[in-house]
Amino acid sequence: MQSEIKLTILGSTGTIGENTLDVVSRHASCQVIALTANTQVEKLYQQCLQFQPRYVAVADEAAASLLAEKLQHTAPEIIVLSGVAGLETVAALDEVNTVMAAIVGAAGLLPTLAAARAGKKILLANKEALVMSGHLFMEEVRHNKATLLPIDSEHNAIFQCMPEHYADGLQQVGVNKILLTASGGPFRTKALSELKNVTPAQAVAHPNWVMGQKISVDSATMMNKGLEVIEACWLFNTTVDMIEVVIHPQSIIHSMVSYKDGSVLAQLGNPDMRTPIAHAMAWPERIESGVEPLDFFEVANFEFEKPDMQRFACLRLAYEAMKSGGTATTILNAANEVAVDAFLKERIGFLDIPQIIESSLNHLNIEPATSLDQVLKADQQARLHAEEEVLRNHRTN
Repeated sequence: MQSEIKLTILGSTGTIGENTLDVVSRHASCQVIALTANTQVEKLYQQCLQFQPRYVAVADEAAASLLAEKLQHTAPEIIVLSGVAGLETVAALDEVNTVMAAIVGAAGLLPTLAAARAGKKILLANKEALVMSGHLFMEEVRHNKATLLPIDSEHNAIFQCMPEHYADGLQQVGVNKILLTASGGPFRTKALSELKNVTPAQAVAHPNWVMGQKISVDSATMMNKGLEVIEACWLFNTTVDMIEVVIHPQSIIHSMVSYKDGSVLAQLGNPDMRTPIAHAMAWPERIESGVEPLDFFEVANFEFEKPDMQRFACLRLAYEAMKSGGTATTILNAANEVAVDAFLKERIGFLDIPQIIESSLNHLNIEPATSLDQVLKADQQARLHAEEEVLRNHRTN
């Protein structure tokens, strides 16, 4: 029998949040206790009316006030909180046993940490929590006996293919390598000479997945895969040398685990985020997700390619940052967020993104990430440097 799931969704108005609510709507055993968003008041308001949470938290103070005013007339019993403190509060509520961490970017770090410190079952869709502060975050998970389950389709696939005691060390349990699949994004076959002139609209048009703008651009540069490599190191207690990225354009094989005896286990399914969401929500049980079964005859062919590190410089930089350790991955992530935002606002070109990230990694001091203050300081310094590089690139274009 499925145990009751009492859920906080951090980032309920984003793609992952909406898919989570779709899965929730199919199961009476799932109860939404709290929803959160940044500024999308109208969408959050409609979610409140449908799912009747006890709490709602809005990061933006003005948006929180507007939502409170709207709810006063229709659902006055819902408690409205605001700011980062509000997000942290709903992540750690006593009545919540499961937290979907789906806030995009560095903004998701503090509320996700709050869920770890409260010992919750964390469904991790926010990879930046591990990219920015992997050692600190995993220490909180272990110390507070939280349960960490990956939502990224690739990490969820790896998790499903892993032996039970993988945390003891992959080589000890017979794992040879993690094979992390990537679609290659919309520019996989585009001539390198043409990438200079690609537009934000072209970059967000992912061939297989429906995602937010920032993640879609990350997929086009393959920074998304680079961040996933870093995340996989922390999730599965391994090093970058044990992780190989494989381009698989069909996005049907979500990732694989290669074993020393020659076996390769793969997790397959249609490219729909409701599958990993439903898997993690119900784990160790299984529930219906609403996803159509995979039709092998329709798929017909699987293709695999080795990534070109010249074309996908962001992937190379992610590998290098993880090897450097310390605050290097924090700098990588922060500079990427600034550069992607500037690209989406047409302040810089597509190929400027990896250049800005590399400049940040080359010019800023990389230190051991021994405290949250250090991580947040490195994040701030990287953002300032990246913004200076954006201005410099903007002036020269």
